[in-house]
Amino acid sequence: MTITVLLADDQALVRAGFRSLLARSRDITVVGEAQDGDEAVRLASSTRPDVILMDIRMPGTDGIAATRRIVTDPATRSSRVIILTTFDTDEHVFAALRAGASGFLTKEVEPAELRRAVAAVAGGDALLSPGVTRRVIEQFAYRQDLTPAAGERLAALTSRERETVRLVALGLSNHEIAERLVISPLTAKTHISRAIAKLNVRDRVQLVILAYESGLIRPGA
Repeated sequence: MTITVLLADDQALVRAGFRSLLARSRDITVVGEAQDGDEAVRLASSTRPDVILMDIRMPGTDGIAATRRIVTDPATRSSRVIILTTFDTDEHVFAALRAGASGFLTKEVEPAELRRAVAAVAGGDALLSPGVTRRVIEQFAYRQDLTPAAGERLAALTSRERETVRLVALGLSNHEIAERLVISPLTAKTHISRAIAKLNVRDRVQLVILAYESGLIRPGA
């Protein structure tokens, strides 16, 4: 099955570079290029890509606003957004993840890692680099006030699901969670899927953010 990708970056050379790298995979096809957020939203609606590589800082509508519009639009909510940034400590990355992005990559990403990341997100694997993503969320989450409503939402979880969410927020993979809880990886995946459904969040990234906002886990834990 071919994975369709939309590129959104205001620099033509950057788009050309990513297009060239992705073209090396027979399973990935670039279906469009956007130079700003508004164009990204329009092309996402018309091409319905599996994955969108979205730059954060673009003139006019930026990548954060564009991501929010794409993931909340019924016509494009199945598209997964990977945020592109120059630095993995960019404070805007956290805002983009809160807006619904499924992960992020730095623009210095290695070609093979880029293709693996696109394939992973297209397959529903949201947290591309658990340790790095967690570090970014942790770095900026402490600036946010705890949200009582977020804590109340966790009441819908069983104790095992709640513990699973905590381990996801710590950056553990399904296999690591399974080892920690002495369960099978499939059972760990089931707990995560049920938590995502009960909490009505988009993916693992949103679980991590909710864990911090609710106080289930604190920065530095």
